[in-house]
Amino acid sequence: MWQRGLNWAAIILVGVFGVLWAGVVIYADHGSTFWMRVVQVVFGGALLGWAVQRAVWMVMQGVSDR
Repeated sequence: MWQRGLNWAAIILVGVFGVLWAGVVIYADHGSTFWMRVVQVVFGGALLGWAVQRAVWMVMQGVSDR
């Protein structure tokens, strides 16, 4: 029970961090070169993608346990 809750907390934390990372890079980081900003947005997208993938896996695992 606790492990499932902590897994959800970690997934949400990584997803929010990925969105915030991309937002800071897009709107606040004007000193970096364009290609570096693109790399950082891709990194934020990868974090968000991991969180979505893991959330789908957790939901599917929960459905199959019933």
